[in-house]
Amino acid sequence: MNLQTITTSINKFAKDEDGLTIVEYAVAGGLVTVAVAAMFVLLGGEVNTRITALCAAVKGAAC
Repeated sequence: MNLQTITTSINKFAKDEDGLTIVEYAVAGGLVTVAVAAMFVLLGGEVNTRITALCAAVKGAAC
């Protein structure tokens, strides 16, 4: 490959916007995953407390 071919390939790659769409989807998916994981962490203790209280109410003792 000569310098002109390499330059042309780099310019073509830089102007191609299809790859940008994939990156945007990956970033959005990562943000959704982080948000869901954060909600599980934040709500985990509250859910555990409620389930324990429900078990105690049903059985009349701690689970």
